[in-house]
Amino acid sequence: MNRTRILAFKNKAPPSADRVSQSPSLIQQSKTVKKNRYIPQSAERTLDAAPDILDDFYLNLLDWGSSNVIAIGLGNSVYLWDASDGSTTELLTIGDDFGPMTSVSWSPDGRRLAVALNNSHVQLWDTLQGSSRLLRMLRGHRLRVGSLDWNDNILTTGGMDSMVINKDVHVISHVVGTYRDTLRRYVDGSGLSQASNDNLLHI
Repeated sequence: MNRTRILAFKNKAPPSADRVSQSPSLIQQSKTVKKNRYIPQSAERTLDAAPDILDDFYLNLLDWGSSNVIAIGLGNSVYLWDASDGSTTELLTIGDDFGPMTSVSWSPDGRRLAVALNNSHVQLWDTLQGSSRLLRMLRGHRLRVGSLDWNDNILTTGGMDSMVINKDVHVISHVVGTYRDTLRRYVDGSGLSQASNDNLLHI
């Protein structure tokens, strides 16, 4: 019977050309280490005092648009603060018969601003630098509008009359749907969440 070994090293195996300098556990540990997120303990910048801002839980008087401009409703006026250069401009001022402002909301492109008034009307403004102009007036509510939200060209408004109205700002007959109670839209725009004074949340 032939007992000759099939495989045999006459010499030691040659060393590896690219030896690993660290153990596998250290390599795995270095890959999984994440940097801690820094959370500031103080404001980066504080704007001037806003004495005319209404202290009302049901109003939404501040919105930061995608164009890096903050809109704020102060009494009967709306101001725009450009975060890129720190400039402030007054967009509009209305009379006591229509004011005060009750809600502001930027469109997704950061160009159009919806402004809700105490008399239940909603104004739509084009805010291009140097050429801000009123585009149209949107009606449909009986009482003041305190909540606004966008989904593309659909502006959804929620009022104290317990109505939620979908308005297509591109068409003349802008009301395209009505619901009940206050609103908040899903992040992806696929639906609405509605809260009411009976302490119920409707999805």
